[in-house]
Amino acid sequence: MASGEESNGLNTIEFDMDGDHQRGEEGKTCGSSCVTEEDRNKPTYCVTDVPPWYLCIFLAMQHYLTAFGAITAIPLILSEGLCLQHDSLTQSQLINTIFFTSGLVTVLQVTFGVRLPILQGGTFSLVTPAMAMLSLPEWKCPAWTQNATLVNTSSPVFIEVWQTRLRTLQGSIMVASLLQILVGFSGLIGLLMRFIGPLTIAPTVSLIGLSLFDSIGQKAGSHWGISAMTTVLIILFSQYLRRVPVPVPAYSKAKKLHTSKFYIFQIMPILLGIGVSWLVCYLLTIFDVLPSDPTQYGHLARTDVKGDVVNEASWFTLPYPGQWGMPAVSLAGVFGMMAGIICSMAESVGDYYACARLSGAPPPPSHAINRGIGVEGLGSLLAGAFGTGNGTTSFSENVAALAITKVGSRMVILLCGFFMILIGMLGKVGAIFASIPTPVMGGMLLIMFGVIAAAGVSNLQSTDMNSSRNIFIFGFSIMSALVIPNWIMKNPGFLDTGVKEVDQVLQILLTTNMFVGGFLGFFLDNTIPGTKRERGLLPRDKVHLEDSSCTLGTEEVYDLPFGIASCLSSQSWVRYIPFCPWKDSRSEKQSEENNMPQGRGEEHLQNDTVVFDECAL
Repeated sequence: MASGEESNGLNTIEFDMDGDHQRGEEGKTCGSSCVTEEDRNKPTYCVTDVPPWYLCIFLAMQHYLTAFGAITAIPLILSEGLCLQHDSLTQSQLINTIFFTSGLVTVLQVTFGVRLPILQGGTFSLVTPAMAMLSLPEWKCPAWTQNATLVNTSSPVFIEVWQTRLRTLQGSIMVASLLQILVGFSGLIGLLMRFIGPLTIAPTVSLIGLSLFDSIGQKAGSHWGISAMTTVLIILFSQYLRRVPVPVPAYSKAKKLHTSKFYIFQIMPILLGIGVSWLVCYLLTIFDVLPSDPTQYGHLARTDVKGDVVNEASWFTLPYPGQWGMPAVSLAGVFGMMAGIICSMAESVGDYYACARLSGAPPPPSHAINRGIGVEGLGSLLAGAFGTGNGTTSFSENVAALAITKVGSRMVILLCGFFMILIGMLGKVGAIFASIPTPVMGGMLLIMFGVIAAAGVSNLQSTDMNSSRNIFIFGFSIMSALVIPNWIMKNPGFLDTGVKEVDQVLQILLTTNMFVGGFLGFFLDNTIPGTKRERGLLPRDKVHLEDSSCTLGTEEVYDLPFGIASCLSSQSWVRYIPFCPWKDSRSEKQSEENNMPQGRGEEHLQNDTVVFDECAL
């Protein structure tokens, strides 16, 4: 998760904005001091502000482009385990479905959940256990599905092969999501976070990136030249050219027609890298430079390999629950998904605190965190019902985008949610993403999962890494999580308790790298003696921006909308509902804060969970 300090040297996006930005009449203003040079770390628009309509649309599209790489990658990775490598049309339908549900859950989260400008999307925490489940002997793809010449995508036999696997994945995710709903709406997340610290989260998140190296290597290795070009372009755009503005024409009443700076490389490095590489592959295909023989090296770099999927896809599609049939449940799959959901919850709590800081909101109260986790659980339930093969979680790369744009308005994220719903209903868009050449996708994933692995390690910055205790716990957890699953995959008959269901549960859990690493980190961190400071478990500091005019000083920003909060505030029983705001407790808490001496504290956030940050690329 990128911090605000990381973006100090970055200019905010300029487009048709001169001097102080005009406010929406209904939003609260941050004050003109927010846009001065010395206050450039403060949000230009706070969480309840409403930017001009054209800025809302532009920034909503930017958030979509920031998230599209990770969201698109999930169904393309799952397609291998679902036997869909050679069915691009179904892959495009999965992409449409995951965009549709991500947009739907984003709207729910911003409106009724934590109420912060935080985007919801697919989670890589569920990809690893899903692939572990699909690698069980009973779910391994038949050999004929690996040969494109033998696959008839309209055949009832082939359809039943992949739909059976997807329905089982759906049901397992739906049952596992009940755990997240229970933990969120019951308020148990606060108790859970007392025991889950950086030494549990760091190996868990890092192993999400490290565990898929073999799949990424196969994709990148389909043509190393194209993969390397994609990687170099993304690095060039995201690291070397990120602060280079591109002049674009703009118009304002003050300056009339003039040029403005547009940081295109900072906003969409992934999309630009993929687009240029895709164009090169297209040119190499039409000039017949790449081999047309499927058995020759480099054939998968051709843009015509995946057929005429764009023309075959319908213009309009409407994903709906149960579109692949009635979901089934696998006990082993449920346990694997539960491990991923626990990891996802820990990540999201850190996202909430960082998002509040970057959007000018006070730290989220317990009822908002409980509601946010509960809504994420509902999101995973919906994602399972719609058939994405995945769940939902908070997107940290979009939280980091708030530090770059300095626009923390939740109206922008709400609009982005509606935009993703629209994209999810356009079948041609999903087909375009599904037709990305394999080595291009491999080059992108090489960077994406490398950043995930590094982001996991960065969780350790709040711990004392001079401590031999912490070095031992982290090192042992990582190494064990690489060795144990690898050995069990090579010796599948070793786990034989005599009970098939128990064998499957153990097989999935012990071949899921992040579960092994996270469990060992959790156990050792909570049993080996160590101080809270050493373990990085000091309470999260309350975050205050230097200029109080830029921070919404009350927790009313987290109230339920449409007058629900005011209706409930008069009821005494509301205090016993963990996800409902209660005015009396808030008033007491605020009066205590007002009696505290004013001062400029050091702005920092401890124990933030760090996950993949595309904006830091």
